[in-house]
Amino acid sequence: MLTKLEGGTIYDPVQGLDGVAGDVFIRDGFIVPDPGPGARFDAVYDLSGQIVLAGGVDIHSHIAGGNVNTARMLLPEQFARAVGEGEMLPVDRCSFTAQEIGALYARMGYTTVVEPAVLPCGARTAHMDMSSIPVIDKAALAILGNDDFLLRLLQSGASQTMINDYAAWMLGATRALGLKCINAGGVAAHKANVSSFDLDDVVPFYGVSSRQILQALHRATVALGLGHPLHVHCNNLGLPGSVETALATMEAAEGAPMHLAHVQFYGYGTEGPHQFSSASAKILEGLKRHPNITIDVGQVLFGQTVTISGDVVAQFSHRSSANPKKWAIWHGECEGGGGVVPYQYRSKSFINALQWCIGLELFLLADDPWRVFFTTDHPNGAPFTRYPELIRLLMDRDYRTACLDTLHPEARTMSLLPSITREFSLYEIAIMTRAAPARLLGLPDRGTLKAGSKADIAVYTPSADAASMFTACRMLFKDGRLVVDDGRLVPSMPGSTLMCTPEHDKRIVPQIARHLATYSTVSIENYSVGESEIVNPVVVATAA
Repeated sequence: MLTKLEGGTIYDPVQGLDGVAGDVFIRDGFIVPDPGPGARFDAVYDLSGQIVLAGGVDIHSHIAGGNVNTARMLLPEQFARAVGEGEMLPVDRCSFTAQEIGALYARMGYTTVVEPAVLPCGARTAHMDMSSIPVIDKAALAILGNDDFLLRLLQSGASQTMINDYAAWMLGATRALGLKCINAGGVAAHKANVSSFDLDDVVPFYGVSSRQILQALHRATVALGLGHPLHVHCNNLGLPGSVETALATMEAAEGAPMHLAHVQFYGYGTEGPHQFSSASAKILEGLKRHPNITIDVGQVLFGQTVTISGDVVAQFSHRSSANPKKWAIWHGECEGGGGVVPYQYRSKSFINALQWCIGLELFLLADDPWRVFFTTDHPNGAPFTRYPELIRLLMDRDYRTACLDTLHPEARTMSLLPSITREFSLYEIAIMTRAAPARLLGLPDRGTLKAGSKADIAVYTPSADAASMFTACRMLFKDGRLVVDDGRLVPSMPGSTLMCTPEHDKRIVPQIARHLATYSTVSIENYSVGESEIVNPVVVATAA
């Protein structure tokens, strides 16, 4: 089937197209070159006056797995609604069932989303959840860094090669796209009643430091040739002075690619009467010194949400701030753990208002939009359905100023934001939400409209109100099929599941099996997720 999208205004940073009128051609799910004047089209769509972008790519959004399901059970008043297949919901009524997640991402023009924190023992559950999310392609990042087997390897002085083999086996077993490290060693230390854990602190019993764990996983990611660098949730999340931890983590990467997640939550200094201040400038100075580092922001937006994380240390310390007053914290037997703490961000709170400012400072003061990624750490900073509002804040200075005027007055005076005049262009938004995340994930077949790419294409009607424009796309094509038409979801289709399965020395497998048989209630047979259990599996090549 040959389809022509005719006369739209194209923004494609991969090709350097900044508002260029043109046509896009689709054949059998892929974008193809102009077939020439004699071509016969099965469908032609007149997109005159419309904006055409590649489908959106979200590198960090908690959409499946144990913590997401725990949040649903803990907060039935927020997660009570179900929705019939094909129904579209207003953003402010979303309760984030699997069907709603797929429908709402599609409505906003997104086609690929990464669940960034899957404990290996819960990978099967996460994949079952993701299989229920329609339309969008999904991928998982497997969490290592607090697992007993890895810590015992490091304790015994195992070679980096053996650690690489373990990481490669784990990627294949969990059907994950990449590796995530959350507060390396901190969750394991918390099991020994350690309440704070810095980068050079040592895990009780194992005698290895957080830095050693982080660097071992970082080297494994590089050695395996994974498309996505190690995805790091640093130590000391949310604490005043945590900027120093983020900078030390950048140094620990030793020049190799590393991605730091939700950096707004580390952009905190200790200045001022509240001993809490913006350190966004220090974060961005660190980025300039370390061109190997990328970050996503984790923007805070005001309103009710729920925080979910594998960082048990941080979640346990924040439990007293729960709103409403209930929370859930748990430890896994041979791995990490998790925590769910509901929270309400308030514009009249000094801390919350400054968090809002810090995230926007990181976006607006960064030199290179290819290295600063668009996230709210859904749902921790705000639900992903608030992305259109965030886009407007970045593109519309007058709107941003009006919002600033509603904040706690001390936060305004301690922020750089009032003096920032920058407004993002549609081209820069296309970089941060399409081209750059696809490149960071090692997925060159998406995030662009060039020939040979997947035909994941979002069409928007221009509006002076960027939030309105990006809330509902005019059309969305997924693998060349029209799945959203005039803002409405057309009968649903399943997405694909992206994964990496790097080679490894098979001699590591009996060791893992013995360890699980000795210390875990989950056997190696039940641990590993079969490819037949995955909906539309797609194996992504590695560079190794």
